[in-house]
Amino acid sequence: MSISFLGHLSGGKTTRRFWLAQLGALSLGTAACSRGTSQERGQETGSGSGSDLQLSFACVDNYDRTRPLLDGTVKPEGIVLQSRAEGPGALFRQVAQQTDFDISEMSTSTFMILTSRGDDRYVGIPVYPSRNFRHGYVFINRNSGISRPEDLAGKRVGMVEYQTTAALWQRIFLQDDFGIKANQIEWSEGGLNTPDEPERFHVDMPSDIHLSRIGPGQTLSQMLEEGKLDALIGPAEPECFRRASHIERLFPDYRSVEKDYYKRSGFFPIMHLVVIRREIYQEHPWVAQSLFDAFQSALATQFERIRNTSVLACALPWLMSDLEEIEEVFGDEHWPYGIAKNKALLERMTQASFEQGLSARKLEVEELFVEEMWGT
Repeated sequence: MSISFLGHLSGGKTTRRFWLAQLGALSLGTAACSRGTSQERGQETGSGSGSDLQLSFACVDNYDRTRPLLDGTVKPEGIVLQSRAEGPGALFRQVAQQTDFDISEMSTSTFMILTSRGDDRYVGIPVYPSRNFRHGYVFINRNSGISRPEDLAGKRVGMVEYQTTAALWQRIFLQDDFGIKANQIEWSEGGLNTPDEPERFHVDMPSDIHLSRIGPGQTLSQMLEEGKLDALIGPAEPECFRRASHIERLFPDYRSVEKDYYKRSGFFPIMHLVVIRREIYQEHPWVAQSLFDAFQSALATQFERIRNTSVLACALPWLMSDLEEIEEVFGDEHWPYGIAKNKALLERMTQASFEQGLSARKLEVEELFVEEMWGT
């Protein structure tokens, strides 16, 4: 009996309870025995009314929207999460190079690269812990002759790594709004504020993409300040921006530019998604729906907390005004999970990944996610 057929019989939600009813406790117990006794590799342990799957979970360390999962306020049905939180650079490098975690937050761009090249260690669910507009992260050396985006053509532009999702989106809006394609720029990658940033995952680029790594001991921030780079794109501010007067943002009023971008495109850029080790999913398909539901619940829990502005949940003086502006721009839902409400955005990402020389082929959006999630 196929997974999709079972999902149809259960109303489209293949929950753990449904799978237990179909497969039986003996089946699950046998599967657990076959996988060994490691707690980190999904050992099933008795819990009174049934058995909970213990799975390792890694995510970026500073989100409100995943905090309820980390502190146990929200618990996925049938799963005990053994959580670990850390910075995105080290985490995504580890996930790309190894399979240390059963569930992990992952760079969407890197996951598309892996999927397009036949690396099937992971399956995705349409949960997006990180989204961010990226116009405010384009910096220029004022002495480089750049005064508008079109001036970037032929210039030397630095970035932490060509494959990061932030850089993918920055190249998307440079092409879509200003006609600057990836092959019109001389790209340099390396550490932003500290030297010798390790490569996340090596990708052989097409010959028309001009890409090199900066030298040992150099940083992108230093090179931008010294004029060895004309501009810099990336996920964060270079250290030189706060002290060097000749380092500026290409889009000084980036908030207005980003609001206009959203109103025209409908895109609030997705940065990261959540992946599950394929062997975990194959043995326990109900895990995908259980996790999706839990992430949705965690998101709703935090939004409810933030929207209670009688006592500010965030150390932001004008939080109430910010929430009102967000509702004015986005409507009732500004951070949707699932596929349907993000389909056009995800389609543009898969197309851009191929156009920019990252993906080996143009992916269909559905290839990124397990079949149970296609209707979300």
